[in-house]
Amino acid sequence: MTALEVRGLTKTYSVFRRGSSLRETLASLVHRKTESVEAVRAVSFTLQEGELVGFLGPNGAGKSTTLKILSGILHPTAGEVLALGRYVPWRDRTEYVRHVGAVFGQKSQLVWDIPPMDAFQMQRAIHGVARIDFQRRLDELVPLLGIEKTMAQPTRSLSLGERMRCEFALSLLHGPSLLFLDEPTIGLDIEAKDKIRSFILEINQRGTTVILTTHDLQDVEHLARRAIVIDRGSIGFDGPLAELRARFGDRKRVGIVSRDIPADFAMDGVHVVSRTGTDRIALEFDLAELSMHDFLEGISRRCHLDDLTITNPPLEDAVRRLYEDAKAG
Repeated sequence: MTALEVRGLTKTYSVFRRGSSLRETLASLVHRKTESVEAVRAVSFTLQEGELVGFLGPNGAGKSTTLKILSGILHPTAGEVLALGRYVPWRDRTEYVRHVGAVFGQKSQLVWDIPPMDAFQMQRAIHGVARIDFQRRLDELVPLLGIEKTMAQPTRSLSLGERMRCEFALSLLHGPSLLFLDEPTIGLDIEAKDKIRSFILEINQRGTTVILTTHDLQDVEHLARRAIVIDRGSIGFDGPLAELRARFGDRKRVGIVSRDIPADFAMDGVHVVSRTGTDRIALEFDLAELSMHDFLEGISRRCHLDDLTITNPPLEDAVRRLYEDAKAG
């Protein structure tokens, strides 16, 4: 079944403009100038049930506006959305929210002065979840998230990682089919991120459809197979992560350790990414322009290799180039 079908989604805001001078400020009290800002521009995509998609874009690209429309918070200016095969989010909001969950890394849904368990009970009452279903889901989520010892503590006493795991439990207690995640690992340490990522994969494998918005592209690389990249209100890319990388060639990043790296190292077709001290250098090249054999042969003529690592460039590079191409166009 199709989880989300989005066609021509557009959102335009009217923004009041006021001058900086005293005269312009006083004039605005009588006549306020407005300007139309197109936050989302003809966005279209389809999300199948059980998918986990990374929804990416720079600040101000239109990600948050799109998610607010998809979750039923905002009305679009134009376009259509059909969620879970039968709901128009902003029109059927009361019924729709019973099937939707959301976790916002920078906004807590827990109540600061009460334990998470009390907030869980409030969530059960709000969504009208039967006690037997509530207890069954709680019994599943608590061990998965490892929050047995934190549910009875006041929220204010929890670490950020503990709080985020409780946020996930709170958002999933009513059994949503569709989950919106906005920066779910922001501010977390490596161990906490790994636990959250493992949990996201687990619930996705159990059938929950997930839209993940994040600036931490390691989240996307760990979790998603598909990425939707939005910039200046329009979709610039929608497809597999491997295809996003491939759009910019078959590039390799090579880390070299050598005691005699030339200070003025240069090699045709090879870009110096970074240098650390006098004995470490990171290089990048495209296999379409330079074969691995020729690269290694060229390196061996320039220095004596003590160590070498070969990896794919991080996803950030492909996304950044996509943004740069969009701006240039």
